[in-house]
Amino acid sequence: MSFYLYLLLGFLGGIPAGMGMGGGTVTIPLLVLVGGVEQKIAQCANLFSFLPMSVGALKMHAENKLLKTDGLLWVILPALALSVLGATLAAALPSPLLRRSFGVFLIGLSFVGFYRQWTEKVPRKS
Repeated sequence: MSFYLYLLLGFLGGIPAGMGMGGGTVTIPLLVLVGGVEQKIAQCANLFSFLPMSVGALKMHAENKLLKTDGLLWVILPALALSVLGATLAAALPSPLLRRSFGVFLIGLSFVGFYRQWTEKVPRKS
């Protein structure tokens, strides 16, 4: 039964990820709350699933000539350093604290999204 549950959770988390909406914001809570997976394992699974998706996206963007490589090194180096720092921090934190921190992050992210929608100027139809 758990195989089918995780397959369903992967499907539900993969849909927003495939649409570019940040699948981790859906996948991690699904794995933790519904699947009963420990927070660290859920985050690790999300990061691991990102690898093949990013390779596919990179290939597709390269084929469509949508890649701009100017200044790429200035993005890659800090991203690598901060990824190592974040992974080290996540490994050191206890799972309950990590779960609460991720929940606070998601709540903050939702407030930012609501604020942007609220203040966005939408042209009215006459």
